[in-house]
Amino acid sequence: MDVVRIILAILLPPLGVFLQVGFGLHFWLNILLTLLGYIPGIVHAIWIIAKR
Repeated sequence: MDVVRIILAILLPPLGVFLQVGFGLHFWLNILLTLLGYIPGIVHAIWIIAKR
């Protein structure tokens, strides 16, 4: 299941984070990072998925 989340995190980072943690702080932080730059959003999403 983590492979699917990582693929979704690469395509749409907030979706990958949402599937991992729901509507928490990390989700909103990831939306902000994705808006500021696509790469920081991807890095944060993969980090959240790999951490748990």
